Amino acid sequence: MKLSQRIQTVKPSPTLAIAAKAKTMRAQGIDVISFGAGEPDFDTSQHIKDAAIKALQEGFTKYTPAGGIDELKEAIVEKLQRENRVQYQKEQIVVSCGGKHSLYNLAQAILDQGDEVIIPAPYWVSFPPIVILAGGRPVTISTSEEEGFKLSPEALEEAISPKTKAVIINSPSNPTGSAYTRAELEELADATLKHNIYIISDEIYEKIIYDGFEHVSIASLGEKVKDITILVNGVSKTYSMTGWRIGYTAGPREVIEGMTRIQSQSTSNPTSFAQKGALAAFQGTQEEIPIMVEEYQRRRNLIWELLTSIEGVSCYKPLGAFYVFPGIGNYLGKNFKGKKIEDSSQLTSYFLDEARVAVVPGVDFGAEGYLRLSYPISPEVIQEGIKRIREALAGLD
Repeated sequence: MKLSQRIQTVKPSPTLAIAAKAKTMRAQGIDVISFGAGEPDFDTSQHIKDAAIKALQEGFTKYTPAGGIDELKEAIVEKLQRENRVQYQKEQIVVSCGGKHSLYNLAQAILDQGDEVIIPAPYWVSFPPIVILAGGRPVTISTSEEEGFKLSPEALEEAISPKTKAVIINSPSNPTGSAYTRAELEELADATLKHNIYIISDEIYEKIIYDGFEHVSIASLGEKVKDITILVNGVSKTYSMTGWRIGYTAGPREVIEGMTRIQSQSTSNPTSFAQKGALAAFQGTQEEIPIMVEEYQRRRNLIWELLTSIEGVSCYKPLGAFYVFPGIGNYLGKNFKGKKIEDSSQLTSYFLDEARVAVVPGVDFGAEGYLRLSYPISPEVIQEGIKRIREALAGLD
């Protein structure tokens, strides 16, 4: 017996795999510094944990409606209107088991065999596999560091074909930290409207932004744009709730209804008491968020300055999220003990084996010659980690 063709085309998530390997090495007593997983190092706020505990104690441990409880949907509707200036009805919201699950259900709901989805590269590692698992075809468009890793409306229109079903916009971006201004989003929206394709807007890092940058939800640019936009978000990054697995989607009723049907036949509802925690996150104090973001900005400044001080390394300065995406192309083709390092995957293996530093190769994000480093770790660890990288690069000839 053999596995399906579908699963044979999909690899495990490289970011999770690298994080798991680093944890295994640590368990063996090896001093490994990990810049791998994209996970906040702040704890979930106490009032959120208290809400989940209260739900457990009160017996809120049974099935809920497949698409989430009404109170949470209503809180999301209020949040989107208050913060993103876009109006939805409760029936246009579905709550899922994290943002990744939201995107998976979305692809299953809108894609037929051979449908194309345009994905700017560098991209989040799971975008292409999610499209492939739904029978679709990822169409990647490379963007450059010099252009801020942003998709231009001209490149978008050039990539659109009769088979194009959607384009994915991730702002702020994982892995680069780039983000689109209102004017840039308006241009992309205009280009998309001409061809009547969906905009999938991944806004999971909307609150983690720096230097006074203003996040704009593309769905807020007018009713016509909203009608073709499917907005995906969640509580993982903003509220440091990665393990709670609560994401949500807002969009056209038929899309949301389709996603809910798929969810009812796969996972059923998101975890009951985790939904109560998410409800507390939206309705409770937001005062810890700017404190967290201010700390991330300090760490961004530190890691960016350290990386750009290394000879031969370039690095776009992120406007959001908590990643840097340094260019290390000048070091590819060099040797260590007579063995040539030909690509970013081999360079990351070298870092892990010789420097005890875990990073993710750029090739997994559709951008060879780069690395992704996640910096929700202490400044002291950042300094030590980049010191090890610097020394490891100096050891190549």
